[in-house]
Amino acid sequence: QVQLVESGGGLVQPGGSLRLSCAASGSIFRINSMDWYRQAPGKERELVAGIRGVGSTNYADSVKGRFTISRDNAKNTVYLQMNSLKAEDTAVYYCSAGITTKVLMTRTYWGQGTQVTVSS
Repeated sequence: QVQLVESGGGLVQPGGSLRLSCAASGSIFRINSMDWYRQAPGKERELVAGIRGVGSTNYADSVKGRFTISRDNAKNTVYLQMNSLKAEDTAVYYCSAGITTKVLMTRTYWGQGTQVTVSS
Protein backbone atom coordinates (compact mmCIF):
# COMPACT_ATOMS: atom_id res chain seq x y z
CA GLN A 1 0.00 0.00 0.00
CA VAL A 2 1.07 3.58 -0.67
CA GLN A 3 0.20 6.75 1.22
CA LEU A 4 0.63 10.41 0.33
CA VAL A 5 0.62 12.88 3.20
CA GLU A 6 0.46 16.62 2.54
CA SER A 7 1.38 19.43 4.90
CA GLY A 8 2.07 23.14 4.90
CA GLY A 9 -1.29 24.68 4.12
CA GLY A 10 -2.78 27.54 6.08
CA LEU A 11 -3.91 31.13 6.06
CA VAL A 12 -1.67 33.75 4.46
CA GLN A 13 -2.07 37.37 3.43
CA PRO A 14 -2.02 38.39 -0.24
CA GLY A 15 1.55 38.69 -1.41
CA GLY A 16 2.73 36.14 1.12
CA SER A 17 4.32 32.73 0.70
CA LEU A 18 3.64 29.15 1.68
CA ARG A 19 5.47 25.90 1.09
CA LEU A 20 3.51 22.71 0.67
CA SER A 21 5.05 19.27 1.14
CA CYS A 22 3.84 15.85 0.10
CA ALA A 23 5.60 12.73 1.32
CA ALA A 24 5.00 9.33 -0.25
CA SER A 25 5.51 6.18 1.78
CA GLY A 26 4.78 2.48 1.60
CA SER A 27 5.55 -0.21 -0.93
CA ILE A 28 7.22 2.02 -3.50
CA PHE A 29 9.39 0.70 -6.29
CA ARG A 30 9.50 3.87 -8.37
CA ILE A 31 7.81 7.26 -8.39
CA ASN A 32 7.18 8.19 -11.99
CA SER A 33 5.62 11.60 -11.55
CA MET A 34 4.36 13.93 -8.86
CA ASP A 35 1.83 16.69 -9.33
CA TRP A 36 -0.03 19.33 -7.40
CA TYR A 37 -3.69 19.99 -8.15
CA ARG A 38 -6.09 22.42 -6.54
CA GLN A 39 -9.84 22.76 -6.26
CA ALA A 40 -11.58 25.97 -5.31
CA PRO A 41 -15.20 26.01 -4.11
CA GLY A 42 -17.57 25.55 -7.04
CA LYS A 43 -14.75 24.88 -9.49
CA GLU A 44 -13.23 21.82 -11.07
CA ARG A 45 -9.95 20.41 -9.88
CA GLU A 46 -7.06 21.82 -11.93
CA LEU A 47 -3.43 20.92 -12.41
CA VAL A 48 -1.13 23.47 -10.80
CA ALA A 49 2.32 21.99 -11.36
CA GLY A 50 3.99 18.70 -12.14
CA ILE A 51 7.45 17.15 -12.05
CA ARG A 52 8.61 14.05 -13.87
CA GLY A 53 11.26 11.49 -13.01
CA VAL A 54 13.96 13.23 -15.03
CA GLY A 55 13.18 16.52 -13.34
CA SER A 56 11.17 18.21 -16.06
CA THR A 57 8.46 20.50 -14.77
CA ASN A 58 5.27 22.08 -16.02
CA TYR A 59 3.03 24.79 -14.59
CA ALA A 60 -0.42 26.22 -15.09
CA ASP A 61 -0.23 29.62 -16.75
CA SER A 62 -1.87 31.20 -13.71
CA VAL A 63 1.03 30.27 -11.42
CA LYS A 64 4.06 30.56 -13.72
CA GLY A 65 6.73 32.75 -12.19
CA ARG A 66 5.15 32.53 -8.72
CA PHE A 67 5.12 28.82 -7.87
CA THR A 68 8.01 26.36 -7.98
CA ILE A 69 7.72 22.60 -7.78
CA SER A 70 10.67 20.54 -6.61
CA ARG A 71 11.37 17.03 -5.48
CA ASP A 72 13.63 15.23 -3.00
CA ASN A 73 14.02 11.73 -4.40
CA ALA A 74 15.76 10.43 -1.28
CA LYS A 75 12.75 11.41 0.82
CA ASN A 76 10.06 10.59 -1.79
CA THR A 77 8.79 14.10 -1.20
CA VAL A 78 7.54 16.82 -3.53
CA TYR A 79 7.32 20.47 -2.58
CA LEU A 80 5.36 23.42 -3.91
CA GLN A 81 6.83 26.80 -3.07
CA MET A 82 4.13 29.40 -3.53
CA ASN A 83 5.12 33.06 -3.62
CA SER A 84 3.20 36.25 -4.33
CA LEU A 85 0.00 34.52 -3.37
CA LYS A 86 -3.30 35.94 -4.53
CA ALA A 87 -6.84 35.54 -3.29
CA GLU A 88 -7.60 33.42 -6.34
CA ASP A 89 -5.03 30.88 -5.20
CA THR A 90 -7.37 29.95 -2.35
CA ALA A 91 -8.25 26.28 -2.72
CA VAL A 92 -7.71 22.81 -1.37
CA TYR A 93 -4.38 21.61 -2.76
CA TYR A 94 -3.96 17.93 -3.54
CA CYS A 95 -0.82 15.94 -4.16
CA SER A 96 -0.94 13.23 -6.83
CA ALA A 97 1.73 10.71 -7.73
CA GLY A 98 2.14 8.06 -10.39
CA ILE A 99 3.78 5.20 -8.53
CA THR A 100 4.95 1.72 -9.40
CA THR A 101 4.76 -0.50 -6.34
CA LYS A 102 7.13 -3.29 -5.36
CA VAL A 103 4.74 -5.79 -6.94
CA LEU A 104 5.12 -3.79 -10.15
CA MET A 105 1.65 -2.38 -10.29
CA THR A 106 1.37 1.22 -11.46
CA ARG A 107 -1.41 3.61 -10.58
CA THR A 108 -2.12 7.16 -9.46
CA TYR A 109 -2.35 7.90 -5.76
CA TRP A 110 -3.84 10.98 -4.11
CA GLY A 111 -3.27 12.76 -0.85
CA GLN A 112 -6.03 13.96 1.45
CA GLY A 113 -5.65 17.63 0.52
CA THR A 114 -4.50 20.69 2.42
CA GLN A 115 -6.36 23.99 2.61
CA VAL A 116 -4.67 27.17 1.40
CA THR A 117 -6.50 30.41 2.14
CA VAL A 118 -5.20 33.74 0.91
CA SER A 119 -6.96 36.59 2.65
CA SER A 120 -6.27 39.81 4.47
